[in-house]
Amino acid sequence: MKKNYVIFYLPFLLCLFVVVRVASAQEKLLTPADAAYQNPSLYAKGLQNLQWVPAQNAYSWIVNQTLVKESAFKHKTDTLLRINDLNSALVKLSLKQTKRFPSIHWISDNNFYFTHENRIVNYNLTSHQAVVLNTIPDDAENIDIQKETFKVAFTRKNNLFIVDNGKEKAITNETNSDIVYGANNVHRNEFGIENGTFWSPDGNYLAFYRMDQTMVPDYPIVDITTRISTTQPVKYPMAGETSHQVTLGVYNLTDGSTTYLKTGLLNDQYLTAVTWDQTEEFVYVGVLNRDQNHLKMNKYSAKDGEFISTLFEEKNSKYVEPESGLFFFKQLPDQFFWLSERDGFNHIYHYSTDGKLLGQLTTGNWMVTSINCTDPKGENVFFSATKESPLQKNIYSVNLKNKNIQLLSKQHGTHSAKFSDDCKYVLDQFSNTETPLQIALINTKNKESKLVYNAENPLKDYRLGKTTLSTLKNDEGTELWYRMIKPVDFDSTKKYPAIIYVYGGPHAQLITDSWLAGAGIYLNYLAQQGYVVFTLDNRGSANRGFDFESAIHRQCGTVETEDQMLGYSFLISNAFVDQTRIGVDGWSYGGFMTINMLLENPGKFKAAVAGGPVCDWKYYEIMYGERYMDTPQSNPDGYKKASLIEKAEKLTDRLMIIHCTSDPVVVWQNSMSFVQACINNKVMLDYFIYPGHDHNVSGPDRAHLIMKIEDYFKRNL
Repeated sequence: MKKNYVIFYLPFLLCLFVVVRVASAQEKLLTPADAAYQNPSLYAKGLQNLQWVPAQNAYSWIVNQTLVKESAFKHKTDTLLRINDLNSALVKLSLKQTKRFPSIHWISDNNFYFTHENRIVNYNLTSHQAVVLNTIPDDAENIDIQKETFKVAFTRKNNLFIVDNGKEKAITNETNSDIVYGANNVHRNEFGIENGTFWSPDGNYLAFYRMDQTMVPDYPIVDITTRISTTQPVKYPMAGETSHQVTLGVYNLTDGSTTYLKTGLLNDQYLTAVTWDQTEEFVYVGVLNRDQNHLKMNKYSAKDGEFISTLFEEKNSKYVEPESGLFFFKQLPDQFFWLSERDGFNHIYHYSTDGKLLGQLTTGNWMVTSINCTDPKGENVFFSATKESPLQKNIYSVNLKNKNIQLLSKQHGTHSAKFSDDCKYVLDQFSNTETPLQIALINTKNKESKLVYNAENPLKDYRLGKTTLSTLKNDEGTELWYRMIKPVDFDSTKKYPAIIYVYGGPHAQLITDSWLAGAGIYLNYLAQQGYVVFTLDNRGSANRGFDFESAIHRQCGTVETEDQMLGYSFLISNAFVDQTRIGVDGWSYGGFMTINMLLENPGKFKAAVAGGPVCDWKYYEIMYGERYMDTPQSNPDGYKKASLIEKAEKLTDRLMIIHCTSDPVVVWQNSMSFVQACINNKVMLDYFIYPGHDHNVSGPDRAHLIMKIEDYFKRNL
């Protein structure tokens, strides 16, 4: 009888166990470590090292420590190389074996290279042999590999070197450490600058930046890890002060000579958009004036540095901001494409290399975000843009003759494109508000698409609050997008405290049609703590056109705060929001905005956290600061109005400022000066530092930052 009882109820008990287990799994909550990017399992997994195999219309990736490929024509995966076989080849070269399959770069359809133990190693899939192509020194920085010759440009301290077949050669021999060659921090990485060296297409020349910082004062960054604290000074040219001077050299690898481009006066100009043409005869440089309102696209001889001609000029009463170089394609050797906001939105302009405008390829109230490739006959250009929605990024083609635009990506969302060599196919990696990650294969000719990968939802076992996207209209009638995340187990009859998470500055868009609507783990973690989390992209933020972004010009903190307060009014109009418990949280420009919102609207917020805030724009660097505020000398009223230090006495709400002591971006002087102003005005505030971190808190300490912010809101909101 007892035995039958057990047998009878066993299926029921098993079912109950499964139900309870599923329910339990769905009860999982995020942790501070999760919110601090320390749990990789929370992010959608894609195809590792996904790329096209040359001349095959096949794509490869790494899975289970194995290199595989798949043809665009058939859904069949072929194994190319296992890690054990790769290690066998490494052992023959007297190199250590690797535990993880390295990221590879295809050279041809049966050759690829990778870096291992500071060697550039080539592997041949036909011979199953590996050879060392070049060696990179242990202390090399700013490493730049020429993809045809595998010569390597690199910097050591402030000088520039090239290594060829393991043999090193010094290009410069500068003893003054304030004169830097080939570094990637020229003009403090504004104007789309990411590199300090520029290989010519065939590797016969190397262009490089020379940055003279002798006229810029040292700015002290304090290192407290030494027995007696020391300084590690950086060069930080502040708005309105003296800037560094930059020139462009061209090194000839054939005869070992160096020529400097004759770019004119050294003082008060920026050298941007450095681009080689396909012939290696010319270098194109965007020369931008100190006021950043007049750009000349100049053409120079690579052989003698002589100025050839100005191809075109761009002027604007506010600013001109080049963010990429020229786009050259082999199919059109005497033509190039240029991205410009000259008509108010970022669009593609088609030029001949003698400066003749062949046409504007795209128009409309939307932004082209990148140019990808052209087809074999040079008839169509493929690009990414926000044409469907400012929240989306889709993939398109445009015909050079009739300018007909076709949409290639099928699903709404944020798309990233990897095109085959001949542009016949594109691997479309995308996410949207419902999809963590998918990869589709698109035939660019007939627009047919097939799904090749669908990532599992990494948050399927977690309880998340509901996210809503919508718009508000400001007094000018401009639509502003907002995102609201409601707490877990939301009850519309209850009242919840709310946190406004803000950035508000240029080059950032917080609300997107992407996974989690751009909110990430941190904001969903805050919602799990019982807060309504609200974000609004105000005027000044990215991807809405020049007028929208440049509305802040000479008046940072004004229109942004007006728009944020519109969001505040909407937020407290919801019956489920406790209007007496509204907080604000932001970092960097968002830290500036957080404090400014409190100072301009005393009594409306109960608590706020501002990280790494710009407290007076005269303490910010020249390139970014002067673009949006001009100089303190030419715009004294604008600087005074934007200064948080000038109005510190207006602070009445609970505020905690967090700053990293080694911040080289928003220097510590900003918040310390604000603290002194509060002391002078007998104003109370809270303050916390993270020793040794730079502009934000990274690594294991970031979980502490999350807990610190959470604790502050729990105590004060």
